[in-house]
Amino acid sequence: METLRFRFDGRQALPAGEHHALVGVVASGNLEVLLERLPLDGAMEIHIVTAARGFGEIWQAVLGDFAARHPLRDLRISINDVGATPAVVSLRLSQALEALQESAP
Repeated sequence: METLRFRFDGRQALPAGEHHALVGVVASGNLEVLLERLPLDGAMEIHIVTAARGFGEIWQAVLGDFAARHPLRDLRISINDVGATPAVVSLRLSQALEALQESAP
């Protein structure tokens, strides 16, 4: 297993709503994404535990793209991965963000 951590500066606050959102399933070729609202001095922190070693640059690119499209503040993203492709990672991140935003009043 490999553990990766990333931190991006956020500019946008999430609308009020649920404290967290969880999507995906930890299974072969898939991953689980948990989004949590936490006071992080305006940052987005991402913590990844993955079975696929040596793909840090690809994770950096996929997560950098997500952070550029969604520069969110005070958000922790936890990812448990079992070899998901970059497309699946992007899909799950979008699904989790949508689930968190759907909970807003």
